[in-house]
Amino acid sequence: LVRWVGKPQGGDEDESGRLVPEDGVTCLAFSPDGKRVVCGYGDKLVRIWNAETSAEVRTMKGHASAVTSIAFSSDGTRIVGGYFDGLAKVWDAATGAEVCTLAGHVEDVDSVAFSSDGKRVISECLNIVKIWNADTGAEVCSLLDDDFMVLAGAFSLDGKRVVSGGYDRAVKIWTA
Repeated sequence: LVRWVGKPQGGDEDESGRLVPEDGVTCLAFSPDGKRVVCGYGDKLVRIWNAETSAEVRTMKGHASAVTSIAFSSDGTRIVGGYFDGLAKVWDAATGAEVCTLAGHVEDVDSVAFSSDGKRVISECLNIVKIWNADTGAEVCSLLDDDFMVLAGAFSLDGKRVVSGGYDRAVKIWTA
């Protein structure tokens, strides 16, 4: 079963009649319960869609550049988005209110993820992995990978370690 979920304003219809947003979907994720889909767009917006009805639930604004990565917290109450402007933002998924801004990267944020308890966020930019407090936006620690650009990262389920990987094809495990 394939269904088009969400039709933002603007863009053109493709040959099958589906609306193609002007700047396209750049990243997306299901909520943990599978009832919502969050999408990041090249037009700098984050949109939440109802996965059952295809209705747009909410739109979050607040960036000067495209969304590069997006994730729900494990309880589905928050969303974190990474952006080409070097920032990441934590949003309240129910209200769309900005919880905090994670500022400290110098270029685009390639990947974001919550810890399983939702208290921390991991983000990557260039050769730096950062861990943040998801409530305040304070940087908890910064891990430098001297070898190559880091493209992805994640927390272990217990939150005690993080894993990162990048262009060097190596997977590195760090103590969080």
